[in-house]
Amino acid sequence: MSDYKKAFIEFAIGCDVLRFGEFKTKAGRLSPYFFNAGLFNNGNTLRELGQFYAKAIIAAQLPFDMLFGPAYKGIPLVSTIAIALAELGYNYPFCFNRKELKDHGEGGMTIGAPLSGRVLITDDVISAGTSVQESVNLIRAESATPCGVIIALDRLEQGSHQLSAVQEVKKLHHIPVISIINLDDIVDYLKETTNMQQNLQAIEAYRERYGAN
Repeated sequence: MSDYKKAFIEFAIGCDVLRFGEFKTKAGRLSPYFFNAGLFNNGNTLRELGQFYAKAIIAAQLPFDMLFGPAYKGIPLVSTIAIALAELGYNYPFCFNRKELKDHGEGGMTIGAPLSGRVLITDDVISAGTSVQESVNLIRAESATPCGVIIALDRLEQGSHQLSAVQEVKKLHHIPVISIINLDDIVDYLKETTNMQQNLQAIEAYRERYGAN
């Protein structure tokens, strides 16, 4: 496991973003872990979060021309990622969308740099793929090209079919999905960490039952 992946897991646990126990998912499953990126909710944690995204983007070596953050969660996310990349010497334009069309001032559906070229979509997780679908439609409507999605966590979990939500996005839109970490990384971390064996066993059992092929 890369050092930044391990550091991100520890960061998420320390912020109470990644928790272990018993949690009911939207699908009605009882999950032994829960990831709530909304708890990266102060200046320091948001800054660090952007730095982890930047490291994952650079490690993936995916060519892109700009960043896009879907409203509303993607607005602070794309902003902190753009800043983190710039601090590492990679200065990319970025924009985000409005939920409602603005008919005065500069108007339009987006704020920031005009959508153009290859656009990397930013998000925290992919649950149903709805946000990605809306982003892809918006980007293509501006004659730009969605070239990938970067998320914090890939749960590697079956959706409504055999595929995971991430796999469904890849299949439907023919774009890669990059994640800072995935469930396998969490399992590897727990294996290396003392006093985490109970959590490890629960997650391995959950992965065996619901893991995507």
